[in-house]
Amino acid sequence: MSNCDHLLSTARQCQREGARKPQRGFTLIELMIGLAIVGILTAIAMPIYMDSIRKNRRSEGIAALSQLQQAQERWRANASTYTTELTTALPNGLGLPATTGAGYYAIAVTAADANSYTATATAQTGTSQASDTNCRMLGVRMTGGNIRYGAGASSVDWTASDADALRCWAR
Repeated sequence: MSNCDHLLSTARQCQREGARKPQRGFTLIELMIGLAIVGILTAIAMPIYMDSIRKNRRSEGIAALSQLQQAQERWRANASTYTTELTTALPNGLGLPATTGAGYYAIAVTAADANSYTATATAQTGTSQASDTNCRMLGVRMTGGNIRYGAGASSVDWTASDADALRCWAR
């Protein structure tokens, strides 16, 4: 109970005590500085976070291409050649979906013959993976029993000594 609660207190005493009361809350400038700091941290952290999300979602395309590789080998064990029939049901094709489970990648077999095939997983337009600048396309190529993995912004350069120079296939 303060001295100002008594009826006998003078007005001057109450004014002095009122001046000594601690202030509570934030000033407008403190609030604006805090918001600016949060804005700067968000602007720095958000792109890093989205890159991490896109990198994690690449695993969906990689898994689909791995599934395709296994299906191609099963196909070739029963036939004398690889096939380009991705979505056609067995026994006339591999019976695999043309898109990944969450729909981030479209899967395609672009070439196939008796000794080789090339398959790609291409980021779907309208998904976050379409912003995966250098890794929009993931590819796998089987040639003469040797598998190569590659990636690129819009195509895979299979003539390069390292078709996955940006390490899009890194797990």
